Amino acid sequence: MRWTIKPQPNLNEVQHLSKALGVPDQISRLLVQRDIKTFEEAKAFFRPDLKDLHDPFLMKDMQKAVDRIVEALQNKERILVYGDYDVDGTTSVALLSSFLETKSSLITTYIPDRYQEGYGVSYQGIDYASDNDISLIITLDCGIKAIDKVIYAKEKDIDFIICDHHRPGAKIPDAIAVLDPKREDCPYPYKELCGCGVGFKLIQAITFYLQEPFSNLIPYLDLVATAIAADIVPMTGENRILTYHGLRLLNTKPRIGFKALLSSVKKEELTITDVVFIIAPRINAAGRMKHGQHAVMLLKEEHPETARQYAQEIEHFNSDRRVTDQHTTVEALTQIIENNEEANASTVVYHKAWHKGVIGIVASRLTETYYRPTVVFTKSGDKLAASVRSVKGFDVYKALQQCADHLEQFGGHKYAAGLTLYEHQYQDFKNKFEEVVLNTLSTNLKEPEIIIDNTLEFSEITPKLHRILKQFAPFGPGNMMPVFMTEGVKDTGYGKCVGSDSKHLKATFVKRNSRFNAIGFNLGSKCDFIENQCSCSIAYTIDENEWNDEITLQLKVKDIKSIL
Repeated sequence: MRWTIKPQPNLNEVQHLSKALGVPDQISRLLVQRDIKTFEEAKAFFRPDLKDLHDPFLMKDMQKAVDRIVEALQNKERILVYGDYDVDGTTSVALLSSFLETKSSLITTYIPDRYQEGYGVSYQGIDYASDNDISLIITLDCGIKAIDKVIYAKEKDIDFIICDHHRPGAKIPDAIAVLDPKREDCPYPYKELCGCGVGFKLIQAITFYLQEPFSNLIPYLDLVATAIAADIVPMTGENRILTYHGLRLLNTKPRIGFKALLSSVKKEELTITDVVFIIAPRINAAGRMKHGQHAVMLLKEEHPETARQYAQEIEHFNSDRRVTDQHTTVEALTQIIENNEEANASTVVYHKAWHKGVIGIVASRLTETYYRPTVVFTKSGDKLAASVRSVKGFDVYKALQQCADHLEQFGGHKYAAGLTLYEHQYQDFKNKFEEVVLNTLSTNLKEPEIIIDNTLEFSEITPKLHRILKQFAPFGPGNMMPVFMTEGVKDTGYGKCVGSDSKHLKATFVKRNSRFNAIGFNLGSKCDFIENQCSCSIAYTIDENEWNDEITLQLKVKDIKSIL
């Protein structure tokens, strides 16, 4: 692991903020590192306010979208709400369709079948709309590259409104409105919304236009927070405001579907980590193993018993998903070894029988083993489909652009993408992708990096410090949980490896008169450092541990280095 300590902020700014807030310098350093330098900015950070959300009409085409939707409602037109099959897509569809259903009974939802239709807008979906006399399709979390599909819909007298957050191509679809903050001609001040976030801005605009109270939108925030967490978009600006209030809703008055999904979870308070690792995989499992419509039905259900049945089904899907992705990961790792590709700059693997619903998870797991850009393919109809994952600092979308001659279609973000190609293109793509990564992935990006916010002495770790650190939440990209480094610590001599195959590390670190219990997940290989009571540097976050109804502070160790 490569350790990088953030630049230290201006000392005068730190001390000025410490005095204004009445907090230790360690807290002020973290705030100034996040470009928070005044009392007012700190107040906005610690108490995110929905009043600070931007005017939705700043987004290009928003007025056009609202006008067309209001017209459809007034004329009693049938409206189809269309979304992707992942968490962002299904929460978006649940959000917009349930909102519109308060205005009209002529609202239908559509999630494409991952296996029959694939990602994005499909001709089959448009045909469904035509067959059911639907005159307006609103897409969420997809559509920004659906140029031909929009033309096809026009021929059937169907209008399109596109709500997306992915990077546009060279041409924008000729829809009634295209809402995407990443459009180059879009002046919207916050560019990092997820698909559900764009959907929320749309219902915010409709609510304003109809002169209805903003409070009507509060019940939808649990959906938005879930999508933001699952899509791993920056936890800054509007995303942080929406997530903060969405988490409050999840913990106080969650929708019936979430309550059913969480019935077996014994936690007093859900965090963003719980959303990512408990809620999101289950919602995703519906689209991965069966059909995304199951997730939409759960998220919209208002009867507890029916929601419980849906949640049980999704739990089964998730169990199947776990078994399948573990088996596929083993096969993929074996393929890398058999092909003598352990030393490659990239990972590109393929098997026609791999389950399309888990290749994204498998790609993520492979990047944990071989830290490099990864593409996992499977057979999908007459083409091959792939999920792509990258490593920190490497823009895999740009890499795919350089491979475009060997692709049929691709789309996504800097760190995750999807693509399709024909089987005869596979080897040429694999060779080209390896060439691009080899020539553009800099040496310093070839090993995982730990970003350390500040050095910290054990004597500075207090319950007050931890109480304030907890208020930095919700955490995510752009506002990660603070990581500290302490040098010259030793284990008390009772440290040991724990867990299956001794994968994890449990220790009690001491420096001078201060000591803290510590857990290091996947750090079993560092056990020799503590067994020999070496003097070490540790990188860690500060956490709580509850045992026998007693709560104590503990360190979550991210890495250990011996001091020679």
